[in-house]
Amino acid sequence: MKKILAFLFITIFLSFSAQENLEWLKLKKYQIAVLPDSLDENSTLDFFRGRLFTINDSGGTSEIFEIDKKSGKLKNKFQTNLKNEDWEAMTSDSANFYVGEFGNNLGSRKNLKVYKIPFDSIEKSRKFSNAQEIPFYYPEQNDYTKRNTNNDFDAEAMIFLNGKIHLFTKEWVSKKTTHYIIDPEISENQAALKVETFQTDYVVTDAAYFKEKLYLIGYTKKGDVFLTIFKESESGIFFTEKPKKYYLGNAISIGQIEGISVDEEGIYISGEEFKTPLGKVKQPLYFVPKKKVQ
Repeated sequence: MKKILAFLFITIFLSFSAQENLEWLKLKKYQIAVLPDSLDENSTLDFFRGRLFTINDSGGTSEIFEIDKKSGKLKNKFQTNLKNEDWEAMTSDSANFYVGEFGNNLGSRKNLKVYKIPFDSIEKSRKFSNAQEIPFYYPEQNDYTKRNTNNDFDAEAMIFLNGKIHLFTKEWVSKKTTHYIIDPEISENQAALKVETFQTDYVVTDAAYFKEKLYLIGYTKKGDVFLTIFKESESGIFFTEKPKKYYLGNAISIGQIEGISVDEEGIYISGEEFKTPLGKVKQPLYFVPKKKVQ
C-alpha cells in the first residue's frame, strides 16, 4: 500500500509539474500559530505601518483586528460600527484602510462597495469615526441571477497601488482572475475598469503587493491551494510575463486559505476554520521566509 501511495504521489507531482512548471511548497511545515477563535472567519491579511491586520467575513463582526505576526495573538481590535454583509478583503495606503464589502458567491449583488476608513481616527477612539463609501459595479455583468459559486463576478482580493484600488476577481466558472481598477476619489457608483485577465486555474481569495511583485493565493473546489507570484512588467500591469506558481497543499491539512500579506522578512498566510469529515482544521497562521520563494 505504501508503494502504491508513493507512486500516486509521484505521478500527481509529475503531472502538475509537467503541465505548469509547478513548484511545490509544503505550507504545513511553516505554521507558526493558531489564530484566536474570534478570527475563525478571517478573510484577509494586510500590513499597515509595519503592523499586521485582518477582518472577518460573511456577516461577522465589523471590527478590524491587529494580530502579532510572530505569535498570532490578538493585540488590538478596532470597532468600525459599519455593517459587515460580506467583507472579504482589506488593503491600505499610508493613512487609510480599504475594506472590500464585495463578497458575491451568488453573483447577484448590486451593492458592491469599498469602505475607506481613516486609521488614526479608529486607533485613537477605538471606534468608528467616519468612513467613505466607494460603490462600484462590473460593466461586463448583465445577468444577476443567483448562481452560488457558479459565476465569474465574485471577488476577495485587492491591493492599493498608484493611488488606485486594484481588485482581482474570484471567477468560479472560468477559473481566471480579472484585474480591475477602482478610483477611491469617486463617491458615485462607478464602473470598475477592466485591465487584464489571467488563467489561474483556481479561485483567488486574497492578494498582496510588495516590491514590484503581486502575490495571489487561492484554491480549487477540490481544496488544492496555490500561490502565484507575478512580476510587475510596467506600472500596475502584472499578467504579461509568466509567473511563478506554487502548490501549497490541500485544505484538509492546511485549512481554507483566505489571507496573504508580505513584508521584508517573507510571506504571511492565514486560513479560516475548515471543517472536514475527519474533524476541524483550526484557523492557521503561516510564515514563509522570503528565501523559500525567490
